[in-house]
Amino acid sequence: MNVFKGIINTKAKTDSNTGFSTNPSTYGGRFINKDGTANIEKQGIPFLSRISWYHMMLNMPAWKFIAVLFTFYAGINFIFAALYYLIGLEYLDGVGNYGSEWVKFGKAYFFSAQTFTTVGYGHISPNGFFTSALAATEALTGLLSFAIATGLFYGRFSRPKAFLKFSKNGVVAPYKDINAFMIRLAPYKNTNLIDAEARMTLGMSIYENGHMVTKFYTLNLELQKINSLTLSWTLVHPITEDSPFYGFTKEDFENTEGEIIVYIKAFDDLFSSTVATTTSYLFDEIEYGAKFEIMYNENEDNTTTILHLDKINAHKTAELNKY
Repeated sequence: MNVFKGIINTKAKTDSNTGFSTNPSTYGGRFINKDGTANIEKQGIPFLSRISWYHMMLNMPAWKFIAVLFTFYAGINFIFAALYYLIGLEYLDGVGNYGSEWVKFGKAYFFSAQTFTTVGYGHISPNGFFTSALAATEALTGLLSFAIATGLFYGRFSRPKAFLKFSKNGVVAPYKDINAFMIRLAPYKNTNLIDAEARMTLGMSIYENGHMVTKFYTLNLELQKINSLTLSWTLVHPITEDSPFYGFTKEDFENTEGEIIVYIKAFDDLFSSTVATTTSYLFDEIEYGAKFEIMYNENEDNTTTILHLDKINAHKTAELNKY
């Protein structure tokens, strides 16, 4: 780990309420992943006891969620088809005795799918106690499975979420007659976010009294709260004499491992609910001596504003102010 070996600004305000350990041996590269999840792996108890299936199904990507549903649907029907086959296909009226065993198994599989979904075309029907009991069990399993899947679909669509896109890099840019650390964010869905608040925390390992410790510092923002988040919002931390970045050079950012954690909270008036998100920036994700380019403009008729979300990380070289 590259530790800052200089003298940190003693005027900088430390933050002891981050929830992270100050022991540098627990530092695993970053505290918060770019997607806002904690960079923590929990061990010591069985895997199935330390995960929430409901939260996992709500948070996984849409393609993976659909893949899980189709895999479960195909797998459960294969299991029931195998059970019908083991009991005996002669107890399924309509299967017939012609065709290979794979063809017969295929008919049992599609009978299982029809029973599982309670479609019941009637071409094949069970006879005998065990086959009928298995079909009844499968029908109940199908009803419960579709109820759970429907609830998960509703939960994924109805869950309030902060649809915010962050710039890939932070920048140290000229700001008034000093310099400032900046990141940029913007809403990318047709949501209406109001009363947006932001906080920044710096985590960095330093030497203190001959020992290496992890210190957290509050990064004061030019604007910590805005009334409406409709366009982009550039979070600005002025590098004043009270900032932990005061006196930092380009080499300090390049040779030190540190992380800036960003917390965003806003009120979604459609859901009448507060939404929140988190991200982080490592020091090697900070461009020293750069500034963001404007990412919005008026249309040709001057009747509306166009927000170019593909330019959220657009920045150019800028000469910093001298102290």
